[in-house]
Amino acid sequence: MSRNLRRLLAVSTAVSLGLAAAPALAQDAAYKNAKLSPAQRAADLIARMTLEEKAAQLRHVAPAIPRLSVPAYNWWNEGLHGVARAGEATVFPQAVGLAATFDTKLTRQVADVISTEFRAKYVDKVGADGSAAQYRGLTVWSPNINIFRDPRWGRGQETYGEDPHLTAEIGVAFVEGLQGPDLAHPKVAAQAKHYAVHSGPEADRHFDDIHPSRHDLEDTYMPAFKTLVTRAKVESVMCAYNAVDGVPACASDALLNQRLRRDWGFKGHVVTDCGAMADIYLPKAHAYRKTPAEAFAVALKAGTDVACDFGGKLGVEAPAIVEAVRTGLATEAEVDVALNRLFEIRYRLGLMDPPASGPWGKVTAADNDTPAHRALNLRTAQSSLVLLKNDGLLPLKAAPKSIAVIGPNADSVDALVGNYAGTPSKPITVLAGIRARYPDAKVTHVPGTGLIGPASTPTPDAIFCQDSACATPGLKVEDFGNLDLAGAPQVRTDTNVKFRWGWPTREMRKGSIRWSGFVKAGQTGPHGFTLTGDGGWRIKVDGQVLADFWDGTIDPSMGKSVNLTAGKTYAITIEARQDSERGTQGLIWNQPADDGDAALAIVKDADLVIFAGGLTARVEGEEMSVHAQGFAGGDRTSLDLPAPQQKLLEGAHALGKPTILVLMNGGAISSNWADKALPAVIEAWYPGGEGGAAIAGLIAGDFSPSGRLPVTVYRSADQLPPFKDYGMAGRTYRYFGGEALYPFGYGLSYTRFSYGKPTLARSVAAGQRLKVTAPVTNAGGRDGDEVVQLYVTRPGVAGAPARALKGFQRVSLKAGETKAVTFELETDAFSTVNEAGQRSVEPGAAQLWIGGGQPVSRAGLEQPAGVRADLQITGRKALAN
Repeated sequence: MSRNLRRLLAVSTAVSLGLAAAPALAQDAAYKNAKLSPAQRAADLIARMTLEEKAAQLRHVAPAIPRLSVPAYNWWNEGLHGVARAGEATVFPQAVGLAATFDTKLTRQVADVISTEFRAKYVDKVGADGSAAQYRGLTVWSPNINIFRDPRWGRGQETYGEDPHLTAEIGVAFVEGLQGPDLAHPKVAAQAKHYAVHSGPEADRHFDDIHPSRHDLEDTYMPAFKTLVTRAKVESVMCAYNAVDGVPACASDALLNQRLRRDWGFKGHVVTDCGAMADIYLPKAHAYRKTPAEAFAVALKAGTDVACDFGGKLGVEAPAIVEAVRTGLATEAEVDVALNRLFEIRYRLGLMDPPASGPWGKVTAADNDTPAHRALNLRTAQSSLVLLKNDGLLPLKAAPKSIAVIGPNADSVDALVGNYAGTPSKPITVLAGIRARYPDAKVTHVPGTGLIGPASTPTPDAIFCQDSACATPGLKVEDFGNLDLAGAPQVRTDTNVKFRWGWPTREMRKGSIRWSGFVKAGQTGPHGFTLTGDGGWRIKVDGQVLADFWDGTIDPSMGKSVNLTAGKTYAITIEARQDSERGTQGLIWNQPADDGDAALAIVKDADLVIFAGGLTARVEGEEMSVHAQGFAGGDRTSLDLPAPQQKLLEGAHALGKPTILVLMNGGAISSNWADKALPAVIEAWYPGGEGGAAIAGLIAGDFSPSGRLPVTVYRSADQLPPFKDYGMAGRTYRYFGGEALYPFGYGLSYTRFSYGKPTLARSVAAGQRLKVTAPVTNAGGRDGDEVVQLYVTRPGVAGAPARALKGFQRVSLKAGETKAVTFELETDAFSTVNEAGQRSVEPGAAQLWIGGGQPVSRAGLEQPAGVRADLQITGRKALAN
C-alpha cells in the first residue's frame, strides 16, 4: 500500500469520527484540541504519523515525535504496594499481606493513596515537553492476580493468595482505588497480570508450556481476570511469559482476542511481560516463530499492543515492526488499532496535555509520602498481621524490663518492603518498633544469624587501607558516569565502601563505582563479604571472586567465603552500579566469630525474647540467581525456616525465656517446631515501612490482631504435588485433603466472637441471588475486628471443591456488641465447573458456613466460631465463563 493511499484511509477514519482533515503541522490540529474526545484526538494524531514513527510507539519506551509535539513516554511503572523504584514513597504491606487484611474498603484506600503518589511523582519529574521517564508515569503495572497455587513460588508474595474469590475481590478494590471513580479521566491506569496460568517455577518461565485442564482453567486460573475486566474495568492486561496449550500467552488468539476481548468485552491495551515477545522467537524459549518480525506480527494479530523488552537479541525493536508491515506479515491498519488503544489512554490520563490540567491537576510533588499516608500505612500493617499461636503470653501483661531482639530480620529494612517496592523515608524495623514502644526497657540486639548463613555486620573503617603495608587508611574510589565502569572516572578516597545513590539531589542515578585497596583481617578463618542495597555488584578478595551479581542482587549470606589470617593484608576490589534512585549501598561482612553465641548471651539476660526471622526478597522473588539449600532461582524447595535460623531459635528457647517468633516472608513457612514449642507466633509478611511499629503494637496489645491467612500453611512441601504440576488436585484449601499446619482464613484474636442463627431462604432457584444474614457478637472482654467468612460446599456435585470462599466482611465490634452481617450471594456463588470447563449452577444440596475461618480443626488448633446453614438449589442454570 502506498503512503498516499494510507494517508487517504487514515483521513477517512478521522472524518468518520467527526474530524476534518488537517495539514500535518497545523497548530489547530484536532489531536491538540482538548475539547474533542480521546478517541478523536488519537485517530487524528495517528493519521499524521509515518510507519516508522508508529512502529517506535509500540515498545514500552516510546520516543518523542518532536514534529508532532508528542512527548516521550515509558509505559513501565510499578505499583504493587506503593510507587516502586522511584525513590521515597509510602511502602504499604506486600500484596500477600494486603490480602491478609480481608478488607476491600481498606484496599481501595491504599490504592487511592498509591495513585496519588504516582501523580505526585509524575508532576515532580515530568519533562518540559511532557515526557515521562520509567517509573514516573501513570500506567501502573499492578495488580498481580495470579493464583498462589504453590507456596514454593517466589513471586507468590506479589499475589493476593490462593483463593480465586479473595483474589478477585481484593483485586477489584485495588484497581478501583488506582483508577478512580471516573474512567473517562482515570487517576492512573491499572493492569492485571500475568495472563494467564502463570505461577512458576521462575527458572522455567520463558519456555514452559502449561496445559491446564479445562476444569482448572475455568475454576481457578481465569475467574479473577474476568472479574477485574468485567467489574473493575481494568485498563490494561499483561500477558505472561509461558505458553498455554502450545501457544505463547502473548501470541494466543484464544486468550487475547477470543476470551479477553470478545467474551469479556475488554477495551484496553495489552502489554507483554518484559521480554515475552522475544520468547516467541528465541530458540531457547518457545521458538514459536523464527524472527522478531514474525514474533511481532503473530502477537499483534492476537491482540497484543505494547512490547516490553530489553532490546537487541532480547526484544523486538522498531525496525522489525516496520519489516513486519512492509513484508505483509501484518498490516498498517492492525498497527493503527493498537496505537489507537495506546494514545486514547494517554489522552484520558492527561499525558498529552499540560500536567496541571484535568481533574487531577491539583496533585503536586508534596502529596507524596505524607503523614496521612503513613498513618494509613500503619493501620494497614496492623490489619495484615496474623496471630498464629498464642498460649496466653500475648498481649504482654506488663512492660518487660529487658528485651532481647534477635534474628536476621530484626533490624532489616529488606524484611519490611519485599519486592517491587519503593524506599520508605522513615522505615520502622522490628527493633526500632520495640524500642519506641518500650522506651524504659533495656532492649538489646544481636542478629545471631543471617537468613541462610552467618550473620553479617557493617565493615569497620579500620580494616581498610590503600597499600599492602597499611600505611595509609581508606580506599581508592573511582566514580563513573555510566553503568559500565567505562571511560575516565572521578577519583577520590574514602574511609569505607558506602554510597547513597542520587543523594543529595535524589535524581535518577545511572552510574557505576569501583572501590579498591586492601583489607586487614582481625581474625583467622573464613570471611564473607557482600554489598547491601539494590543494583549490580561484584567483589574480589585475594584474587578470588567471592560474588558476581552484576545484573542482580542476592542475600548477604549467599556469597563465597575466603580464608584470611589475622594481621595480614589482602587486596580487595568492590564494583557496583545503580540505575535508579533507590537507597544506599554498603559493604558488610561475616567473620569466623559471627555465630549465635553473642545472641544467646543477650537472651540469658533478658526477660523476653523476640526472634524476627523468615525470608526477604533477596532469597525469594523473580527469576533470581539464588542457589542454596532450600532455594532455587527465586523459588523455594523447602517450606521450613532456614536451618541457621532454626538452630538459633531452638538455642534461645532452650534458655527458658518466653520467646515470640515473628515471621517475615512472602511464601508461608512451615513452623512446625515453633507451633509446638513456643508460646506465640506472629505472621507479619513483608509489612511495609511502618511494619515494626505495627508488630510492637500487637505484642503490647495496643490493638487486637485481626489478619487472616490468604494461603494455606502446609506442614511440609512433601504434602504437595510437584511444583511444575499445574493441576489443582491436592492444592490450596479447596482441593487439599491433608492436615494443614494453619488453614486458609485462619487467625487468632485477643477477644472472642460468637455467631447466631442465620436468616436465609431454605430453597433458591438456580440463577437467583440469595440474601444471608447472621448476627455476630464480640463475646470477649475487649474491642476487636472479626473477619466474617462465608464458605459454600456443594456435596455430590462433580467438580466442586471441598468448600469455597464466596463472601467475607471485616466487622469492628466493641466488647459485648452485636452486629448483623449480611451477604448478597450472586448467581455464581453456588456454581461449579465440570471436566469440560463448563460453569453451571446444579440442583441439589448446598451447605453454608459463616464464621471466623474455615470449619476445620486439628490437635492444638480449635475450630473457629461460626454457624452452619443448609439449603436446596432447584433447577439448573448454565453460566458463561
